[in-house]
Amino acid sequence: MKILIIDDDQMIVDVWTVVLKENGYDVLTAGNGKEGISQAKEHMPDLVLLDEIMPDMLGNEVLTTLKGDPQTTIIPIAIVSNYSEGQLMQEAIRQGAVDYILKYQVDPQDLVNKIKSFLQDKKPV
Repeated sequence: MKILIIDDDQMIVDVWTVVLKENGYDVLTAGNGKEGISQAKEHMPDLVLLDEIMPDMLGNEVLTTLKGDPQTTIIPIAIVSNYSEGQLMQEAIRQGAVDYILKYQVDPQDLVNKIKSFLQDKKPV
């Protein structure tokens, strides 16, 4: 299964990529929102891990774009951020995010466990 990480923090991307690959996932990465939208449309990942605060656009904007596109609307998207502003968190869930995970509260194995739960009903293609 493919997971797309959209995050501008290269250290986070590197750590998560290693952990996810060790758990059998194919990993795609994008360093900003526009690149992430493009990657999602091109590769149709099974899950997107999306940062909230990026240089070019908010994660919620990326979420709205992907959920509003018939091609990508079915992709589960989890916001994973250090930014814990309640209104943004609620908005993300309303817009269809499967979860809003705070980076500083999740270790890599917890993240893998959450991913497994998000994908438990998805069948490999």
